[in-house]
Amino acid sequence: MQRYVDINADLGEGFSIYILGQDEQIMKYVSSVNIACGWHAGDPLIMGNTVNRAMLNNVAIGAHPSYPDRMGFGRRYMKISREEARNYVLYQIGALYAFVKAKGLKLQHVKPHGALYNAMAKDEELVRGIVEAILDFDDKLIFVGPSLSKALEIARDMGARVAHEVFADRAYNSDGTLVSRSKEGAVLHDKYLIADRVLSMLKDGGVKSIEGEWIELKVDTICIHGDTPEALEIAEFLNKKLIEEGIEIKPMGKFIR
Repeated sequence: MQRYVDINADLGEGFSIYILGQDEQIMKYVSSVNIACGWHAGDPLIMGNTVNRAMLNNVAIGAHPSYPDRMGFGRRYMKISREEARNYVLYQIGALYAFVKAKGLKLQHVKPHGALYNAMAKDEELVRGIVEAILDFDDKLIFVGPSLSKALEIARDMGARVAHEVFADRAYNSDGTLVSRSKEGAVLHDKYLIADRVLSMLKDGGVKSIEGEWIELKVDTICIHGDTPEALEIAEFLNKKLIEEGIEIKPMGKFIR
């Protein structure tokens, strides 16, 4: 069984006076955070405050770039070119990095958000644009993508460090993609079920899809969505169960080569 793993959460996803999630509490139970860069959520004050909280909690920091879609929370598909993908992602990494550098910290990874993340499954040129941005900015950054996906193969072939991500609180289709949020059962809320599924991923190398079929998964990092109502409860319970099983929780940058 795997003896170490990263837990990540998507945080800093409020805007202006609107607060989303329980970022300060969730940070106590994760090892990496993906911070919104202003295009689907977040603003300069929220970005700065989230970086400060990450520093205080000794949590590794990653950029969470999106399509330019604040109204749709980055969950609406957009057709963009490889060049646009590169420049959009580079712009957002740079925005977050300003806050990271100002605190004397390092940026660990980049994880695309929402529809941009999902679109990588079907658009190889989109993947190449995103990875180009990451490599052009800093070739030591880790590209986080769906476990055992073509996107990660492409990124590795381009010379990027990659992390295989699984989702604690989302159901899978039999092809390894996530079940659409528009379908019943796509988002999981039961902390006991979630913990069992994660332990199956780590012990058995996979999990059952929503259709009941077995799918293989490689696990470097486990995502908990910070915008779900039960996020804090899930993060705390999962952290506890993994430690009880003798699994060390640590930032992906500590073990990704």
